[in-house]
Amino acid sequence: MERFCQLNLLVTTFILVLAVPSSSTTKHFQFNVEWKSVTRLCTRKPVLTINGKYPGPTIAVNEGDNVQIKVTNKVAPNTTIHWHGVRQLRTGWADGPAYITQCPIGAGSTYTYNFTVINQRGTLWWHAHFSWQRASVHGAFIIRPAPRMPLPFPTPIQLDIPIILGEWWNGDIDAVENEMMLYGGGPNSSDAYTINGLPGPLYPCSAKDTFIQTVERGKTYMLRIINAALNDELFFAVASHSLTVVEIDAVYTKPFTTSSIMITPGQTTTVLLTADQVPDASGVFVMAARPYLTSVFPFDNSTTIGFLKYKANSNLETKKPPAISSYTLPSNLPEMKDTSFATQFSDKLRSLGSSVYPCNVPKKIDKRAVMTISLNLQDCPVNETCKGYLNKKFYASMNNQSFVRPSMSILESHYRNLKDGISSDFPEKPPYVFNYTGVNPVTENMNTEFGTKVLQVPFGTRLEIVLQDTNFLNPENHPIHVHGHNFFIVGRGFGNFDATKDPKGYNLVDPPERNTVGVPVGGWAAIRLVADNPGVWFIHCHLEEHTSWGLAMGFVVKSGKEPFQCLVPPPSDFPRC
Repeated sequence: MERFCQLNLLVTTFILVLAVPSSSTTKHFQFNVEWKSVTRLCTRKPVLTINGKYPGPTIAVNEGDNVQIKVTNKVAPNTTIHWHGVRQLRTGWADGPAYITQCPIGAGSTYTYNFTVINQRGTLWWHAHFSWQRASVHGAFIIRPAPRMPLPFPTPIQLDIPIILGEWWNGDIDAVENEMMLYGGGPNSSDAYTINGLPGPLYPCSAKDTFIQTVERGKTYMLRIINAALNDELFFAVASHSLTVVEIDAVYTKPFTTSSIMITPGQTTTVLLTADQVPDASGVFVMAARPYLTSVFPFDNSTTIGFLKYKANSNLETKKPPAISSYTLPSNLPEMKDTSFATQFSDKLRSLGSSVYPCNVPKKIDKRAVMTISLNLQDCPVNETCKGYLNKKFYASMNNQSFVRPSMSILESHYRNLKDGISSDFPEKPPYVFNYTGVNPVTENMNTEFGTKVLQVPFGTRLEIVLQDTNFLNPENHPIHVHGHNFFIVGRGFGNFDATKDPKGYNLVDPPERNTVGVPVGGWAAIRLVADNPGVWFIHCHLEEHTSWGLAMGFVVKSGKEPFQCLVPPPSDFPRC
């Protein structure tokens, strides 16, 4: 089929030209990967950045734009960049995950990511997709709607404000990852959470490194909230203010008001905030983020805060913010183990489902795959030191398959019809049926199998994937990200998925549409998608430690029969391994 697509390149190109709206433009960006000396928490260290900025620059484009981002690697380590949530229709070469869709960009090399934003608008983000570089290499990716596409909410917006939630390590992030993989233990926790790269005054030496957003009373602001943290789901709230959710992962929702949000790594949530409160003499309200805890592993037990500062009028002189000891966290910020709030918040999310922005959830499916999500213990190899539980090594898996990246990108192997150690027989159901969420997390375990296996489906397949958490070592909320496709979360629940009963309760009217789903702790989530984007795509946990341990898989969508259903050829500057 790929040979057929290559023979029809000229026809494909002609159709592509016809398909691009005449009003579209090309937006050019230059990304230089470079070190920057940054000080946080009394610690100064070199930080990997784009153009010397931490967080990185915001990319703002219009729906329908062709986007060309020239990335020049000016450092010794390899790198890649992923445009998280951008569909990359037929342009998988520009998706970014190392050894999945491309070989890394080597030192001194340049690669131009070239893609068109089609039928998407809202808040996405970009980040490095090599090792743990995204700890500092990340930024917002904002898509303005096409001129004739109205916003589905009437409120005039005074300003839209990216709110990027992240993590900071005082130590070298590469050393954290390398030690974890060498000894098989859990990673060192971060030293702080951040709001737009700033930890805030609850951390040492950080009063000056505090995010402050000035607002005008009576005005409404759009907060584009992005969770760029490596290993933590987060709660976020603004004291005394409600938030109206209007969009998730660049898809409009039925608006609803909430006191706070829960957001997993990889997700975006866009909310409207109206500055309708009367501040005290300080003129500020605290905004805060802290972890949603579902794990028994060590974690960063801290809170980052910033300030919403009301603009003073002529009759009121705003005083300096209060002393650190008087900061009060928002009463509407959930406690760290508040699974009840996280569940209720997720249950409120619904696609807008209007005539302009329809909800095209597949009502019927061609295939259902059930994937167990597990943490695993492996016996320590002879003559090695292991620091995991019981002096073993931690790994992670999907259907007991722990993903191993190949030496050449899977997309290139697929395109050139090479095998290169890649197998297309990823199991579509667990190897053993058992009480997934009822086993003893400490005494029960399955040794995982290692390899590069992919799930392969024909173009146009209406696919349902049931993501089932397990109790091995620790039941946990897992954020699963699917590259190259949006999906609909048609069902969620706790315990074990029941193929006979649970589908009867699916929402096939207005389920939320996302690219990253939080699989409930000790539960399951069912997602549906149409495999209409030919190429190779990555499906993985967006907790970086779990991806490093192997909680991932490849997903191959074969090319269709028509030229416009085929993967386009690789660009001339495509990196080589």
